[in-house]
Amino acid sequence: MSINTIKTTFLLTLLSLILIFLGRLVGGPGGMIVGLGLAILMNFFSYWFSDKIVLMIYRAKEVSESESPKLYRIVRTLAEKANLPMPRVYMIPNPTPNAFATGRNPKHAAVAVTQGIMRILSDEELEGVLAHEMAHVKNRDILISSIVATIAAAISVLAYMARYAAILGTRSSRDREGSGNPIFLLVMVIITPIMATLIQLAISRAREYQADEGGSRISGKPLALASALEALHRGVEINPMESNTSTASTAHMFIVNPLSARGMFAMLSTHPPVEKRIERLKEIAKRPLFI
Repeated sequence: MSINTIKTTFLLTLLSLILIFLGRLVGGPGGMIVGLGLAILMNFFSYWFSDKIVLMIYRAKEVSESESPKLYRIVRTLAEKANLPMPRVYMIPNPTPNAFATGRNPKHAAVAVTQGIMRILSDEELEGVLAHEMAHVKNRDILISSIVATIAAAISVLAYMARYAAILGTRSSRDREGSGNPIFLLVMVIITPIMATLIQLAISRAREYQADEGGSRISGKPLALASALEALHRGVEINPMESNTSTASTAHMFIVNPLSARGMFAMLSTHPPVEKRIERLKEIAKRPLFI
């Protein structure tokens, strides 16, 4: 089991404990069940239809082998190496160099690249990027992100309910017994959604590291991916995507963050620093498998 898998498991457990704690704080077991139920309903639609939604947001067009032979050939070769079904291939009419994978499982997967990425990367670099995306598919990261989003949304719903209860002075049965404190409750309903968001972002960063490593195994070219990440990072800085609600909500899907943050805001980024990813990939390249 890799360190990033262990980290993801630990963070998911921590997120679940926050949900249990807040649910019991707000309304006992019943409060937790209500919040989780609402979150599951909200995320059920997202899990089944998010691939169609995100592809529509970026006006992605499905391409055939005759329309984009190089891209199609690379994806097909990588799918065979990873022992995965051939995903659908999409082109995004956007000059910003980037790529992402989507789909609820390997049988319903899609990979999408921008026109910008096709212009600046070599064939080997493009192969490294697409192998990273195939690793996301193989690791079922869309499912994992949906589970994380469900728990985080449940925490937000409970916090929203508890905020009004605390403001209005409403007390649960536990409060009436004297064990509750409205001030403490108000503080916790402000803090717990922030903690949930930070954990959600940390899980996203861990999955990116794991996809870098998994993609390196699929392509056998970790240094090509490292070179691609450097080129994509520069490309996004020069020509970033338009900042809006849709881009912000889907930033975690791309191989590099189209809304990269620096300094104190780096902890709020959905992706690890590119420099650290490149450093790790160089270390991976030194392993016997790649020498």
